[in-house]
Amino acid sequence: MGCFPCFESRRGEALNPDSGRDDAREEHPMVVPPHIDRVPSIADSVNPRSNSASKREAHTEKDVSGVNISAHTFAFRELAAATKNFRDECFLGEGGFGRVYKGRLESTSQIVAVKQLDRNGLQGNREFLVEVLMLSLLHHPNLVSLIGYCADGDQRLLVYEFMPLGSLEDHLHDLPPDKEPLDWNTRMKIAAGAAKGLEYLHDKATPPVIYRDFKSSNILLGESFHPKLSDFGLAKLGPTGDKSHVSTRVMGTYGYCAPEYAMTGQLTVKSDVYSFGVVLLELITGRKAIDSTKPHGEQNLVAWARPMFNDRRKLPRLADSKLQGRFPMRGLYQALAVASMCIQEQAASRPLIADVVTALSYLANQAYDPNTSPASSNRSGGGDHDERRSRGGGRMITKNDEGGGSGRKWELEGSEKDDSPREIIGMLKKDFDREKAVAEAKMWGENLREKIRANARDTSNTNG
Repeated sequence: MGCFPCFESRRGEALNPDSGRDDAREEHPMVVPPHIDRVPSIADSVNPRSNSASKREAHTEKDVSGVNISAHTFAFRELAAATKNFRDECFLGEGGFGRVYKGRLESTSQIVAVKQLDRNGLQGNREFLVEVLMLSLLHHPNLVSLIGYCADGDQRLLVYEFMPLGSLEDHLHDLPPDKEPLDWNTRMKIAAGAAKGLEYLHDKATPPVIYRDFKSSNILLGESFHPKLSDFGLAKLGPTGDKSHVSTRVMGTYGYCAPEYAMTGQLTVKSDVYSFGVVLLELITGRKAIDSTKPHGEQNLVAWARPMFNDRRKLPRLADSKLQGRFPMRGLYQALAVASMCIQEQAASRPLIADVVTALSYLANQAYDPNTSPASSNRSGGGDHDERRSRGGGRMITKNDEGGGSGRKWELEGSEKDDSPREIIGMLKKDFDREKAVAEAKMWGENLREKIRANARDTSNTNG
């Protein structure tokens, strides 16, 4: 079912007003500057008129750009009271266009996150409008929920559900000594959940939505590390009909932008897939997308990792040292195969996000016991032998070998070493589909048996 029933022709232009006029600029490549550093895309949502006009637009609570907004409207004094007048003790961090505070609504006692727009920037005003529109219309377990907004005078605030574990970035980079790093199972769970949120935007929303700012700091974590995508200010409606892309100015965060988008401004859902691949690499390696503290040649995560994909013996070096070797080698190879496909230079070579969801859902369901003693080869970051290798023939013993999953035997030597990343994704999909089919068959069989038992009881009662 479509999420944008009222976004047609003129109304759809409310979020993509430059989609037509930018076509004339397509012949002139747009080179990404050395540091993009998250420029808010506001001209994509409303036309830059006067300050007062922008304020009136954002303040309209009944109808904005022809779209009814169902989110609750708050008075500024309510949110000031909820955040104790925006005290430092309530400060959570810096968001896409302002500061974020933790608060408690007096009316309901609900804990919320309150994002306050930086009033010095007109661009943030338009980003505010885009985010209110998007989150009022998009609803999914892997998207953050918008509770309401405030547009009192020149105040612009967004009220979200509170995500108690912060962002994925907080759990991957610059960890304090007393903070436990994420284990392998949790990383795969987060990757699969974030991919499902992106799949909803690409495949379920009508027209499709291109997120355009997929990065680790925009993935928020709830209880049990359940991931949700946040910060939709750069989101843009995707191409429809016979159009292959949307043309727009380059916006986003350096290190995550797809190369074709950075060079030409041509935006597709495959641009998001590239960004997802970068985040998946962050999850696997524990490294930042861009890290100026690393030696020359290692500062750009994709540029550092990509050459190693061609040598299977080097793949274990990509695993985060904070995992201390506690990961399944087979799972590492497969996760890296997915990441390598997502960060292909050519957009057409990247998989659809639905295929990524299938592959990562399979990996997330292959539980790994972190208490397994890591092998010395894993701790040193080299070698290509799994810590759970059997004593006999060099075969990786996985959950499937222990009675679960599809039962395929994966060899470290032999045919598997020649598998391309695309073939590995295909095999993961087959395993996932097989397991799903088995589960459905079991369910069907149980229902049939229950129906037979019910018919037997009815016949017995009739004869009695």
